[in-house]
Amino acid sequence: MRFSILALAPMLAAATPLAAAAPDPDPQALIAFADAFDQGQLARDGAALETMVDPGLVFIDGSGKRQGKQAFIAGWTAPEDSFDPIVLQDRLVVMLGPDAGVVSAETTLRGTSAGKPFASHFRYADTFRREGGKWRAVQIQVTRMP
Repeated sequence: MRFSILALAPMLAAATPLAAAAPDPDPQALIAFADAFDQGQLARDGAALETMVDPGLVFIDGSGKRQGKQAFIAGWTAPEDSFDPIVLQDRLVVMLGPDAGVVSAETTLRGTSAGKPFASHFRYADTFRREGGKWRAVQIQVTRMP
């Protein structure tokens, strides 16, 4: 038993500096990206959303249906829709490490769709991952609220 503990000692000592060298999570960079992501949606900016959304996006809509990147972008870029500015309530930012985090909030989205006004009250959770220095949305969950 003593031999195995002594054999592990160099590996444990080598692992300690690596753990200490891990970068601190930067919530401000994630918040800035989340804000730009929200603005891209409200502005119906399909080109921006194409770059901000991961190809493998998992999008759970307000009805609980699982969809992907194209359905998410199509929902924000329909030519007959327009969106008013939003106010985020109870916003939470949870860093999952230096390159991943979840941003959630409650809001009411208002605007017009096919010429008719609408309002939708919901809570969302957007999960973002940074790869190669670029943040992308990888999972989005929307929960409708009364």
